[in-house]
Amino acid sequence: MDTSYHFSADHRNWGGGIFTAQNQRLVYWPMLKSGDFEMMKPQFEFYQRILGNAETRTRHYWGHSGASFTEQIENFGLPNYAEYNSKRPADYDPGLEYNKWLEYLWDTSLEFCLMILDQQHFTGADIGRYLPLIESCVVFFDEHYQYLAARRGAAKLDQNGHLVLFPGSAAETYKMAYNPVTTVAGLRTVLERMLALPAQYGGPAQRTRWQGMLRRVPPLSFREMQSRRTIAPAQAWERIQNTEIPQLYPVFPYGIYGIGKPDLETAVNTWKYDTEAIKNRNHTSWHQDGIFCARLGLTEEAAALTIKKLQDSGRRFPAFWGPGHDWVPDHNWGGSGMVGLQEMLMQTSGDSIYLLPAWPDDWDVRFRLHAPLNTTVEGEWKAGKMVSLTVTPESRKSDVICSKCGVLKGR
Repeated sequence: MDTSYHFSADHRNWGGGIFTAQNQRLVYWPMLKSGDFEMMKPQFEFYQRILGNAETRTRHYWGHSGASFTEQIENFGLPNYAEYNSKRPADYDPGLEYNKWLEYLWDTSLEFCLMILDQQHFTGADIGRYLPLIESCVVFFDEHYQYLAARRGAAKLDQNGHLVLFPGSAAETYKMAYNPVTTVAGLRTVLERMLALPAQYGGPAQRTRWQGMLRRVPPLSFREMQSRRTIAPAQAWERIQNTEIPQLYPVFPYGIYGIGKPDLETAVNTWKYDTEAIKNRNHTSWHQDGIFCARLGLTEEAAALTIKKLQDSGRRFPAFWGPGHDWVPDHNWGGSGMVGLQEMLMQTSGDSIYLLPAWPDDWDVRFRLHAPLNTTVEGEWKAGKMVSLTVTPESRKSDVICSKCGVLKGR
């Protein structure tokens, strides 16, 4: 703790009573595989409840549709006043936060949209109530960046028919970015998942609209680092000011790269050879390096980071981690650690289930995890062998891929 802060135990940095999406998301992501689906509902309802204000805000400031959810939100859905900043230039866009960390940072809402879509894939739950929320989030980007392009020139799209996502923000790190990777990956993944929903979601006209928006999403950008092809944080940017690794957000949360998915080498190269990513490696707080390494199949690195992430805090309450970048207790520290541990044990791609993709041979474990299509996977790995495995329903066992399991006992 910072002893120069003379506050009570109720004090929290970054506003205390506001919602900070970068942190909160990491509390909810592990609830999918742990099967705590009901516990995710309050988070979905938070966004559902403030949707009207977010859409009204967009219409008021810019005259188009879509929900503009900022990174730090008050409980009524508008930007935190301190981050909006009362000391603003007279001609500054009234819809923007005058804040060098948060300006143009709207895409964290896409992670919560993906959570809702994932819960439907895992459980078959009816998410019709949330479909307007998900659609409004992607509509905002489609309409806002055409609006901005029309204010700059005569064309709303680039020469390839894609949105020009500028100015943007790749997390809080790459600012004034052109086609930031977090926004591109988020829009692409959410729209693809919307189109993959069962036919009951969205009529023909709606789905045609979704397809049009997906076609307008620009491609990911790449760059060469240490003579290797890597994922770029954006096509271009003005400045770097934080310590995140957004160039690996296509690995987590958006799952474009990972075990069983194309071009894994490019994502592994990004972890190993991107000098900016290397500089920003960290196990504390909201950093998700352990998740990245697990999804990339880097067992040794994932194990080392998980040990650091989930070690006792050294305080009276072992899980009161922090302060890291924030304060004590740091809830997202534990959330990101849980996700990393789960991803070491089990990953999914479509309907396929990859077992022990980044699990050390000499770590004994008993586990029970949830997977898509109302599936649970329960097993024990002991002394370098899988001694039992139960997949429920049994018909899903054919979808389990485990390169090191050998002959399995049990169902």
